Amino acid sequence: MASRANHLVLLGCGVLCAAALLCAVMVGPSAAQAQVYQGPAPQAAIPSPAAASNFPIASDARLAGDAKQTRFILDLDKPVQFRAFALADPYRVVVDLPQVNFQLPAGVGVTGRGLVKAYRYGLIMPGGSRIVFDLTGPAKIAKSYVLEAANGQPPRLVLEFEEVDRTAFVQSLSPESRPELRPGIAEANAAVARADAPAAPPSPPDKRPVVVIDPGHGGVDNGTQAGGGDIMEKNLVLGFGLALRDRLEKSGKYRVVMTRTDDTFVPLGDRVKIARSESAALFVSIHADALRRGEGDAQGATIYTLSDKASDSEAERLADTENKSDAIGGVSLADEPTEVADILIDLVQRETKTFSNRFARVLMGEMKTTVRMHKHPLKSAGFRVLKAPDVPSVLVELGYVSNKGDLEHLVSENWRNRTVGSMAQAIDAFLAKRLATAGPGK
Repeated sequence: MASRANHLVLLGCGVLCAAALLCAVMVGPSAAQAQVYQGPAPQAAIPSPAAASNFPIASDARLAGDAKQTRFILDLDKPVQFRAFALADPYRVVVDLPQVNFQLPAGVGVTGRGLVKAYRYGLIMPGGSRIVFDLTGPAKIAKSYVLEAANGQPPRLVLEFEEVDRTAFVQSLSPESRPELRPGIAEANAAVARADAPAAPPSPPDKRPVVVIDPGHGGVDNGTQAGGGDIMEKNLVLGFGLALRDRLEKSGKYRVVMTRTDDTFVPLGDRVKIARSESAALFVSIHADALRRGEGDAQGATIYTLSDKASDSEAERLADTENKSDAIGGVSLADEPTEVADILIDLVQRETKTFSNRFARVLMGEMKTTVRMHKHPLKSAGFRVLKAPDVPSVLVELGYVSNKGDLEHLVSENWRNRTVGSMAQAIDAFLAKRLATAGPGK
């Protein structure tokens, strides 16, 4: 089952890389960036503040023009190399860069101009950043280039968009990105992969229960932020997820699968697919919430299960926010395979929902002895990431980065270790009956 999940992930990555290479526009010398993380560093992919100073800095961005021709300008402190390519349904333009330290004014990209509806930016993987433009309609990249510093002006990345009709837009795409060709190309690639795959000697099946740990957000999707934007939810929950993985693997009782192990964007549908393809016994999604300024204060950990009707307005707000995270990475649900689209709309099986609620109660019982809990610690809402119909699933909000006390805990290695321990005990208690049937791993 793991090989099938890996094949799906690798195939998707291969298609995207091919599109980028075929449509790439290469300009200028190379460089690299990092996000600054001031909590405990969970892994080497999160660089230190000293390393961040070596990366190009983007200080400002702006749009000019109209619905016929629109120009995007990004001010940098040094020239960079980039690739620009278009995607259809919805109309988008993606610009891949080396790691860039984005220090843009607040609110940049929320509103657009001319051919650009809006744009977003961030780290998509270690060593690479991305800017995603949502277009108002079909448009081509008429010109793209980097200007050297001159006349007191900094180096600038410039993209010039030009309006075209749908036919011209689709014909300008690489074969892998053309909507009408995607299914045939995917089928052909899968057939070639099956034919080329060497025969592997059979290995004894691993009967240990599979636990899928899902650190929320990642890559261009930073999640909530604190400390002036330096402390990001995606880094906090990744560090926690890796620590939980290590604790569970050390016991030898489980096979642990991570939806991401580095700063990479993973669409919500792919997270669900990973859990289902691995026949997971449990899916645990890790997050850290925040309240907007003016919405008051809240603190403590909260455990969410799936429900068609949110348990309260705060749960509904959080689910709406999390369910929109795919848009940050430029992902459209229309691009998902039918199987995944069905998962996102089907009702969860009654038995699975019962198991999810049971684990949530066990988890609350263990966590409340070591962790400060929210005044209403058990809630429910329509989280898309919890909608695998045959995998018991919970979403854990470790605390509020908007609360000073919670934030101190979230960046504390001692707090993380205690919380990881309580979650591991809850998983042991919940899966004890299944372990008795399967037996411990060798």
